[in-house]
Order: sequence, then structure tokens, then C-alpha cells
Amino acid sequence: MYSVSINNSVFEVEKSKDKLSVNGSILEWDLKKTGDRHYHLIYQNQSYNLELVSLDSEKKTVKLKLNNKPCEIRIKDKFDLLLEKLGMNNLQNNSAKEIKAPMPGLIFDIKVKEGDEVRKGDPVLILEAMKMENILKSPGDGTVKKIKIKKGESVEKNQVLIQF
Repeated sequence: MYSVSINNSVFEVEKSKDKLSVNGSILEWDLKKTGDRHYHLIYQNQSYNLELVSLDSEKKTVKLKLNNKPCEIRIKDKFDLLLEKLGMNNLQNNSAKEIKAPMPGLIFDIKVKEGDEVRKGDPVLILEAMKMENILKSPGDGTVKKIKIKKGESVEKNQVLIQF
């Protein structure tokens, strides 16, 4: 299951073997590659030219030109949707200034100390919540300036845990 956003419209997409379903309806189309980054699409007896402009796998975005009109597609996979449901989707949007608790929980372990240099994606602490250990990672490169919590301490959602 995927959530696909195209120019402010959101669609639920499911893929199984050779079939693609959009909002519960099976998509009947014919897609042929015509050149490097160029495709020809026939959908509901209409012909479309499709050009792949860019693909950013980290941000999960695709930029296309459909009949020479620009279009941006944002894709959320099942893991993105689960993180969003748990309230943990804001972790990747934070700057490297601070890390906030994505949900209430207990500080299980702190992996860094003040003055440590961290890189984007480095584990900085473990938050125990809902009977699961959640590893919180650095949202960017930086130096740990202040650790505002202690191991074993209870925290609330959006409480600042570490400042960079």
C-alpha cells in the first residue's frame, strides 16, 4: 500500500503482480518506453507522452512532464504511513537544532554525550514507548550542545531531548 500525492491530490495505490489499483479501482493502461526517460501511455483511449525529469529516492519524489506539463509526485510507502500514524513522521523534517520526543515514553539509553560530533542518521538515543524500543537518529550533522534528559526519565510528546 502506498499513498501517492500528485499536485495536492492524494491517492491510495496498491501493487500486486502485474496489476495496479488506485483508490480501489484496477488501473487499465498501456505503458511503453520510447527512449531514455521517455514513455508513451495509453489510458482510457487517450494518448499521453511522459518524460521522467528527476527521481529523488531519499525524498521519495518523482518529477515528470505529462504532455509537456510539469508534475510532481510524492510517494509514501507502508513504513512512512506507519511512522505518520505513530506520530513519528516529523523526525525527518527537523533541522539539526534539536531532537524532540515523537511520542510519550521512557529514555532507555543515550548514545551520545555533550560535545560529540554526530552525522545525519547516527543513533543518538533510544526511547521506549508502547512496549517498543525506538532508536532516534540525528536529523543532520552537528555537535551535541545540550542533553536535556537522563536515562530512565519519562518524557512527553514534543519535549526537547537533545539540542545541537
